[in-house]
Amino acid sequence: MRTARTRIAVTAGLAVASALTLAACSASSPTPAGSASDLAIGAVDLAAAGCPADIKIQTDWNPESEHGHLYQLVGPGYTIDDKQKSVTGPLMASGSYTGVNVTVLSGGPATGFTQPNAQMYNDPSIFLAYVGTDEAIAHSSDLPTVGVFAPLQKDPQMLMWDPATYPNVKSIADLGKENVTVRVFPGGTYIDAFVGQGVLKASQIDSTYDGTPAVFVSEGGKIAQQGFASAEPYIYKNEVSQWGKPVSYQLINDAGYPKYAAVLSAIPANIEKYDTCLKALVPVLQKATVDFFADPQPTIDLILKLVDAYDTGWVYSQGVADFSVKTMLSDKIAGNDANGKMGTVDPKRMSDLFSLVTPIYTQQGLPVKAGLSVDDIWTDKFLDPSITF
Repeated sequence: MRTARTRIAVTAGLAVASALTLAACSASSPTPAGSASDLAIGAVDLAAAGCPADIKIQTDWNPESEHGHLYQLVGPGYTIDDKQKSVTGPLMASGSYTGVNVTVLSGGPATGFTQPNAQMYNDPSIFLAYVGTDEAIAHSSDLPTVGVFAPLQKDPQMLMWDPATYPNVKSIADLGKENVTVRVFPGGTYIDAFVGQGVLKASQIDSTYDGTPAVFVSEGGKIAQQGFASAEPYIYKNEVSQWGKPVSYQLINDAGYPKYAAVLSAIPANIEKYDTCLKALVPVLQKATVDFFADPQPTIDLILKLVDAYDTGWVYSQGVADFSVKTMLSDKIAGNDANGKMGTVDPKRMSDLFSLVTPIYTQQGLPVKAGLSVDDIWTDKFLDPSITF
């Protein structure tokens, strides 16, 4: 709903080297690395499980390490479509072919900034899409989805500030106490929630953020700003020469907005229709996530290659990719939950999120389904509890 639009401006704006350009690209370019026909099907046979011959998955942005668990699936002989901004290849489960292909579709500029849930309804061939749990609630009537796998324990979105300017600020709540101006994109539900909770004051919120570092730099760090913990701290220190020093931050999750981001979700009708497929596929998704974090570089190589091939103006470096992986682990954005499980959602967090966002969406006139419950937007029936980090 809003996450992708926020991500668009943050990352595109911080591509300091160039303006965002939607380039007219060449035709699809195959990569000479064999083909699926040369591969023997391993222990997981997704074709036999009734999965689509090409499992299409819609992301929310250009390729990046946060999507590594999906690009980990792509096997040898893949084909890059630089017009559609997608990559298609044999779907692999820990190095073994599963009998079907996977297509990972970029979001953001590739879809005209259409949200993944809407894109899945626009194109019925898309099997799964990233949907944040707050988005699933907001669009439970007009674009209903059911999550089947949560690759991230926490949303990497955060608010950041200059620790030299505000040495006593250790949290988002401290920003509220210090009455620091907080510059954000307009329409962020988490900001509405923080204001409603009294964590921040409405008078502190500056909704004119355009995604560039210019104002943060020109203000000498006197303002706070939204961003992603898996990107901006590295970028501001290492790639924004006018700043070139650390920033401090707190995840919005740790400040009291318990959203799950990028939940792989399907339209409700496909949950029953592809029951057997999902029982076989979701554990593959779980294992791919574990495999990516165990050895990320081969998949990062593919991500960087795709960024170059798609040529959207998105700038993404090896340094940011490495930082993202390390930060997702150190900040527990990815990993097991408190009960040692991975890929699932916590009922209390979901209940808290319902309580926070439902009044906001109701006031905004968004079509929250009457009587909506967690079971309407999430199921863990396909998860394999034995697969963990």
